[in-house]
Amino acid sequence: MQNYFTKKVNFYGDTNPKNLVSEYGSPLYVYNEKILRQRCRDMADFIPYSNYKASYSTKANSNLELLKIIREEGLHADAMSPGEIHLLLAAGFRPEQIFYIGNNVSVEEMMFAVNKGITMSVDSLSQLRTFGQFNPGGNVAVRINPGFGIGHHDKVVTGGKDTKFGINDDCIPEIKAWIKEFNLNLIGINQHIGSLFMEGDTYIQSVKVILQIAEQFEGLRFIDMGGGFGIPYQKQDNEAPLELKSFGEQLAILLSAWAERNNPDIMFMSEPGRYIVAESGVLLGTVHAQKENSGVNYVGTDLGFNVLVRPVMYDAWHDIEVYPIDKEYAYSSEKRVTIVGNICESGDAIANNRKLPALSIGDIIGVVDAGAYGYSMSSNYNNRLRPAEVLIQRDGSHRLIRRRDTLDDLLQNFCTDKG
Repeated sequence: MQNYFTKKVNFYGDTNPKNLVSEYGSPLYVYNEKILRQRCRDMADFIPYSNYKASYSTKANSNLELLKIIREEGLHADAMSPGEIHLLLAAGFRPEQIFYIGNNVSVEEMMFAVNKGITMSVDSLSQLRTFGQFNPGGNVAVRINPGFGIGHHDKVVTGGKDTKFGINDDCIPEIKAWIKEFNLNLIGINQHIGSLFMEGDTYIQSVKVILQIAEQFEGLRFIDMGGGFGIPYQKQDNEAPLELKSFGEQLAILLSAWAERNNPDIMFMSEPGRYIVAESGVLLGTVHAQKENSGVNYVGTDLGFNVLVRPVMYDAWHDIEVYPIDKEYAYSSEKRVTIVGNICESGDAIANNRKLPALSIGDIIGVVDAGAYGYSMSSNYNNRLRPAEVLIQRDGSHRLIRRRDTLDDLLQNFCTDKG
């Protein structure tokens, strides 16, 4: 019998996948408000230390209604683009609650953040110089490369020698020189080592590094330790979650001791993204075809990588739940299958060689833990339409929080010659 995460947590509230797809179409992103709020509280209370704040990493999921909930739960936010800043402000975040972590950005983008009253972090010495040239005397933060990284895939390791991010610690003299040259106020330093760690040891090691680096600067108001907190994607195999309690307690001891020695008023920040939203989202799709090619049993669905790219881009695992058309949950005979989408690429697969309950055309499948880097990385590749997004509210009811693309949406940005 399969372990169904959605049944355990009553994910769909007062409805079920079949009814949701019938009302809103397929594919469909479904989010659970209770889970989202609980994950916000997990991170808000992560470190038992008074001067700690969790800042949600907007790139994980930028749906406006989800951002409003995250703000209501007391989190701040970080942004990677003017577009994310625009959405955060629309969701009610105040400028002082937003941290703009720029990466190879233009002067126009820097000015956008500065003119909004938002603190910005620069990612290189050249960007620090550019910032100082157009905003002398301004407040700024710098991103430090701690010298090592961690992540579930090479593409998401954001610290160490093989990454584009951050300024190496041997460049601290140059940082100080540019700060002095342009009379800048260095108010913060930040780092990020990578995404999806399930044990806290490497994160703690990176915090020790950035704390040592922080001692070389005066007047800091905050230290951003970064994010990357993982979630158990293989729930059906009983993968254990990240153990937050002892992890947070260890950090609290480390941070309080540093603050007592150096700066009792400094704020410590983290950047949870995936941890906040991943488990709150399930992607629903529909089975449209079945075939056997060279011994492989293919199940064809409408879940192309334009809808969820993580399995194709990162070889990422997502548990799959099967919802047959004749009942809500499936505990029937099992079969090895590869679930593929409708994109014209051979690599368009959501799950390879999975042992799943027997599937039929018309059945609905659920891709679990799809709330992070799902819709936010979706596209119109092959001119496919991006799906709708629905929220299961705390009372169990559901509502639309983003409509499905229409064919007319594909035409709206073209400039036609009317001759």
